[in-house]
Amino acid sequence: MPKISVIVPVYNNEKYIGKCIESILKQKMQDFEIIIVNDGSTDDSEQVINKYLTLYMDKIKYYKKENGGISSTRNFGINKATGDYICFVDSDDYISDDLFEKLDKYIHKQIDIIKYKCIKVDENFKEIERIDGPVFECCNGQDAFDKLFSNDVLIDTVWLCLYRREFFLNNNLFFPEGKYHEDWAIVPYSIVCADSIISTDIFGYYYVQSYDSITRNNKDEKIFKRARDMLEHYDNLVKKINNDSIRKSTQDNFKIYMSNCLILKLEELPEKYHKQYIEELKKRKIVDNFKVTNIKQFIKKVLLKLNIKLYLKIR
Repeated sequence: MPKISVIVPVYNNEKYIGKCIESILKQKMQDFEIIIVNDGSTDDSEQVINKYLTLYMDKIKYYKKENGGISSTRNFGINKATGDYICFVDSDDYISDDLFEKLDKYIHKQIDIIKYKCIKVDENFKEIERIDGPVFECCNGQDAFDKLFSNDVLIDTVWLCLYRREFFLNNNLFFPEGKYHEDWAIVPYSIVCADSIISTDIFGYYYVQSYDSITRNNKDEKIFKRARDMLEHYDNLVKKINNDSIRKSTQDNFKIYMSNCLILKLEELPEKYHKQYIEELKKRKIVDNFKVTNIKQFIKKVLLKLNIKLYLKIR
């Protein structure tokens, strides 16, 4: 049984998949398996994968399935994983060759979630920005979420963590299929559920800002679909978080985090969808999730109730 199962979902990514696979194969700590899941690619991705499969059959497990989207592809990979830990590397991204070596000391401690950091690079792999965030020693998930929710811009990114596989499966942390914002639907909640989590200062994931990235597809109907999916995830997460085993202060912080995300989503929406989306926010009374402890917060809350669009302009 390997220490780490690296799940790589692939869809029409012949341009970058080679660099992605090579970055994993070059790891200084070699106790891992690579699970590549081809989600029905129609380009030459499979031909590129086969070159590595022929040379590294002991390291790579390759599966091909009908196109079903990123969630179903990741879920497929989770079910094939055998490692103590699982992690995710998108096929247009890559990792540093010492990432697993640096994380190994935490793996030995059987921590549920081990968080690291990313570097944004352009299509030529030139560094754009280092995304920093809170660093802390091992603590429980509720304490960790309280440290992360207001300071970490990538709290809902699945590919910035190692997850103990047993923890992932025991908490049924599978991605919602057929939905956008699949990471948002499970990653913050997984943090709250964890018995142990550590946030390291290790920069080891390279996030490629490619022109044709799925997250930058700007067709109006898809943008609105993403917003509606977030609302659905919110409804599901509220039911989960209202749990007696989760302390009230963390429940409150979780709801504030989710509400902020929903409000900020309005900035991405085309004008024609604003009224409908705001009505959905009001229906859920998300403004009530914000707590008031000073006059500034009181003013913000009043403004949110009166005019969400104006609030976004002057916040």
